[in-house]
Amino acid sequence: MPVSQQVVFLFLLAIPIASVSWTVTHEEIFREMREYCEARSKNCKRVVERKAFYVLTCEYCFSHWTAIFFVLFTGYHLLLADWRGVVIAVFALVWIANLYMSGYARLRLDIKAERKAIENTGDAISQRP
Repeated sequence: MPVSQQVVFLFLLAIPIASVSWTVTHEEIFREMREYCEARSKNCKRVVERKAFYVLTCEYCFSHWTAIFFVLFTGYHLLLADWRGVVIAVFALVWIANLYMSGYARLRLDIKAERKAIENTGDAISQRP
C-alpha cells in the first residue's frame, strides 16, 4: 500500500479508536463500569490489578488497547510491512486518536460554557421586575 494511502488510513482509523476510547472512559452508558473500575483502581492491593482497572478509566491508556485491537482486526501497518510497521501504526494511531479526543473535549467544554451563558442570560431576563 502506498504511503499516501497509509496516511489516509491513519487519520480515518483513528476516528473509531477515539470514539470507542472516549465512549468507554467518559460517556454515561459506561458510568457504572467506570465507577467500579475507578474504585478498584484505588483500592486493590496488588499493583497489577490497580493498573488493569485504571486502564478502563483513562482515555489515553485505553486508546492504546483500542488501537492494538483495531490494528490486529484490520491488519493495518504504517511505513513497514512487517511487525515494526504494526508497532509504528499503533503508536501513530494512539497519537492521532488522542488529538481527536482532545479536540472533542475542548468542543464539549465550549458548548457547555455557551449553554451556561445562555442559561444565565435567560435567568437574568426572567428575574427582572
